[in-house]
Amino acid sequence: MNNKRVAITGMGVVSPNGTGLDNFCRAIENGRSGIRYMERLEDLNFGCRIAAVPEIRENGHKAYVSDELLNDNIGYGVIAAIEAWQNAGLDIPGDDAPADWNTGTIYGCGICGMETIASRVVPFINEKKVKRLGSTIVERVMGSGVSAYVAGILGLGNQVTSNSSACSTGTEAIIDAAHRIRSGLAKRMIAGGAEGPSPYIWGGFDSMRIVLARKFNDQPEKGSRPMSASACGFVPGAGAGCLVLEDMETALARGARIYGEIAGGMVNCGGQRQGGSMTAPNPEGVVRCIQGALADAGIHPDEIDAINGHLTATYADPYEVKSWSTALERGPENFPFINSTKSMIGHCLGAAGAIETIAAVLELQGEFLHPSINCEDIHPDIQPFEKRVVRERLDVPGIKTIAKASFGFGDVNSCLIIKKQEKYI
Repeated sequence: MNNKRVAITGMGVVSPNGTGLDNFCRAIENGRSGIRYMERLEDLNFGCRIAAVPEIRENGHKAYVSDELLNDNIGYGVIAAIEAWQNAGLDIPGDDAPADWNTGTIYGCGICGMETIASRVVPFINEKKVKRLGSTIVERVMGSGVSAYVAGILGLGNQVTSNSSACSTGTEAIIDAAHRIRSGLAKRMIAGGAEGPSPYIWGGFDSMRIVLARKFNDQPEKGSRPMSASACGFVPGAGAGCLVLEDMETALARGARIYGEIAGGMVNCGGQRQGGSMTAPNPEGVVRCIQGALADAGIHPDEIDAINGHLTATYADPYEVKSWSTALERGPENFPFINSTKSMIGHCLGAAGAIETIAAVLELQGEFLHPSINCEDIHPDIQPFEKRVVRERLDVPGIKTIAKASFGFGDVNSCLIIKKQEKYI
């Protein structure tokens, strides 16, 4: 391991409350929700009839990939990747340019291409119309569709992979990409997660009853309530988040703008033991993941200024706060500030960690913390930490370090440590 420093030089986002970095930043600063009533979900007899879906007025992917080849999972991913690439000050290469052997991508999704499978693959095959599926159908539904399309547009010649680890996908992709740069195997990596909207994805969660929010169908913007006593499940969402990561030497040599650094990260699994299951985390696994990220970053727990939590508005929120407290050995009196981006954008599944990491980076850059909306009634088990829950936009001059974590089905965990850029030596 060469332990090269990893700079964040570009970001792109397709979020339910704002597509594009500027729109997204304004939305999170102002506590603007992207959750809306979905008539389709009522027609399909869902208990939860609200969702967080991006509004794309201009399809930024059209110049690179034709509509008939895309579903929203790939489309969102392409839009975010192109914005991140150009935001990093890089040009889109022509088709005749050689492959970029120094740049790759780890760009994942949770449940990929489900809308295409349900609306096209299954009915066409059942109707014995296999020949009409088209020659591109595999590209649209394969798990690596997002990374493959992005690699083709940008001519990437290094590792090109799509990971999938449920709600942990986006954060895990960033950690894995950063480790590849740190080890000297790549100079630049595109990392993130994407997820398209589909009732065929959300239906399984709705059937679990207590998992999705059902009590706020008539008040969509109040439906996602992390850390709240009246939380009743998460709101399903969709979108994409993408970061351009580079080794610090490469970034500085080309005069790139540096948003911050990926100082460290950790991925693990609780093994579905000690209280952990397919749908619940093993508390020791969570604690070990957080502490492993701190060790990898070489920082003391007291250096964490804020936490962007996983915090989904389910029964797990109090347990997560307790795990943070245990891992950092910091009680209510000196606990870091904590917030949840999901309060505004719902749970974007495979895209969640990447979008929320971008929120954390924007907070570091702007020296503010965005509000967690809808938690005016703090959960009783979180009450001791109430003063550290950010419920209104908060200016934090001098903020230096944010921890971002994601925890997913399968008892999988990931944690990132993001720092402001320090003087390069």
